[in-house]
Amino acid sequence: MEKTKHYYLTPLMAGWIEDLVNNKELLNRALKQYESPINIHCINNFQSNVHSYSHVLSSYGLRHKIYYARKANKCLVFPLTSWQINQGIDTASYREVKQCLDAGIPADSIVCTAAVKNRKLLEMLVQNQVEIVLDNEDEMKLLQEVCENLAIEANVILRLSGFVKQNKLLKSRFGFRLDDAYSIITERIGKGKEFSYFRYYGLHFHLNGYDAEERAIALYQSGELVERLHQVGIKTKSLDMGGGFLMNYLANEQEWNNFNDALKEAVLGDLNPITYGNDGLGLILNEGKLLGKIDVYPYYNKVNKENLLKTILETRFNDQPLYHFLKNLNLEIRMEPGRSLLDQCGITVAKVAFRKRDTENNLLIGLEMNRTQLRSSSADFLVDPLHLTNSDAPGDGQVEGYLVGAYCLEQEHILKRKILFKSMPQVGDLFVFVNTAGYMMHFYESEAHLFPLAKNLIYDSGTKVIVED
Repeated sequence: MEKTKHYYLTPLMAGWIEDLVNNKELLNRALKQYESPINIHCINNFQSNVHSYSHVLSSYGLRHKIYYARKANKCLVFPLTSWQINQGIDTASYREVKQCLDAGIPADSIVCTAAVKNRKLLEMLVQNQVEIVLDNEDEMKLLQEVCENLAIEANVILRLSGFVKQNKLLKSRFGFRLDDAYSIITERIGKGKEFSYFRYYGLHFHLNGYDAEERAIALYQSGELVERLHQVGIKTKSLDMGGGFLMNYLANEQEWNNFNDALKEAVLGDLNPITYGNDGLGLILNEGKLLGKIDVYPYYNKVNKENLLKTILETRFNDQPLYHFLKNLNLEIRMEPGRSLLDQCGITVAKVAFRKRDTENNLLIGLEMNRTQLRSSSADFLVDPLHLTNSDAPGDGQVEGYLVGAYCLEQEHILKRKILFKSMPQVGDLFVFVNTAGYMMHFYESEAHLFPLAKNLIYDSGTKVIVED
């Protein structure tokens, strides 16, 4: 077995993050006031991310609206900013909708795509005339009942599924299949029909994963449905392609490839472990063979964000680019990015509480935070943290170890990956996790042990001031 090697995953960092990292005094004051950990956000890159998508859509002559997916982050500053720059907000719960309405965001800038919509939520949506994305028959029946009781019509959008790629069905548990959607819209929605209180507005889909070709196919096949509806006199006002637009976290493609190769070698036993307990992050060793796949977000992506959107829109169908086909449909093209609109919009900062060795002599650096405060559906956050020392004493040289958290669990690791520290972390030092605003800091956070949730703060890069969201 080879000696342990260290595989760096260097983060990309916006200018405001670099400035803040270099201002340890400000970070320490914020931690003293709000306690560890804290989440710090900045809207500068959010605005530029929105404009990048908008510029692409405009350049192809597509009338459009970008809806920020609120579930990606709890801070109200982002939906407010989206509305202020004439875009929209995609909401997924009663509280998300209510907070937006209470903040003064008009209903016509909000759409609700919640996976489960109960009576309480539907009543608020109908009373405020928020557009509703419908997913299933029971939801439609409940909405009709709510509308009848309130004597108010509702603007509805049907969520689609059942797209076909190379004669293979794209599986999904959400939405109505294309053929079913046609019959629902033409035969069951509208005055004098089963769903008499519904006003058909548009179509929506959200695909799992990040495949550009699948999104192009789904747009095209949705567009074909729009044409069929138009032939029988039914106008579709919007077509929404959902989210899933890749972003890039890392500065170096080779580092990403090296880590992926090394993880496989380590699980096979050809390299010393580079994760705690030789965790394969989805890979499993069975009778000398690797099974499964690395179950993490693809943290390095050469084609990402607006360039991925270009790839989708330039895909050709019947000898014409997709954007040309969509433009001829004469409707509003929508998208609902969450993670990628929050690219470079937030960091998480935590304080070192202790250092110790486990029974296998692994160095453990305990942080005043828990693993749910840096967790998404990805098996690990594969971006190097920044170690900011508060000690005046010279460092002890490089050491390797793991960052662990505050929950009383053996598996309570902030990061599963082994980290090489330039010097031994000291109690009171800070660790900064870069680019955590999208899904990482809020999606799975919990208050187990009655630990309070991290305070959400906003950084003004002009005045260098940190305030509460």
